[in-house]
Amino acid sequence: MDSKRAKGPRAIGAETARATGAIRRKRGFFEASVFSDWGMIVGDELSSQCVPLRLVRGPEGEGGTLHVRVTGPLALELQHLEPQVVERINGFYGFRAIARLRLHQGPIAAPEKPRRKPAPEASAEDIAALENQLTAVEDPELRAALRRLGESVAARRTRHTKS
Repeated sequence: MDSKRAKGPRAIGAETARATGAIRRKRGFFEASVFSDWGMIVGDELSSQCVPLRLVRGPEGEGGTLHVRVTGPLALELQHLEPQVVERINGFYGFRAIARLRLHQGPIAAPEKPRRKPAPEASAEDIAALENQLTAVEDPELRAALRRLGESVAARRTRHTKS
C-alpha cells in the first residue's frame, strides 16, 4: 500500500499549497498569500500600522509593485524602511516577487484588543471588617480613598486564595 494512502484521507486544502506552489510562483499568483501572511512577513509592529492593498505584477510575474495602505505617522518611516520590507517579502517567497512599494496614506482597521476580565470583588466579610477599621477616619475624602484601596487589596487577596 502507498505510504501516503496509509496515513488516511487528507483534506484537499492541506495539500493545495504544496501541489501548486511552483505553478503559482511561475505565474505570479502568490498575491493571496501576501495578504494572508502579511503579519508573518513584516512583523507584528508594522502589520498593525499598514496593510497590503493590491499587487501589480511586473513583466513575467516578477518585480511587481505592492500597494500598501499605511497610517499617517508610519508613512515616512516605512518609506525609509522600503528596501528592508521588499527584501523581507522577496526572502519570504524565495524569488523577486516585488521590486517596490507604493504607499497610500489612510486609516486601517485596528485589530481587536483582547477583553479584560472583570476585576474580582472583595467578600462581604472583608468589606465589613474594612468599614469597621475606617470608622476612626474623620475626613470623608480620605475615608473614601482608603475604602477603595482596602477593597482592591481584599479583592486581590481573594483572587489569589481561589487560584
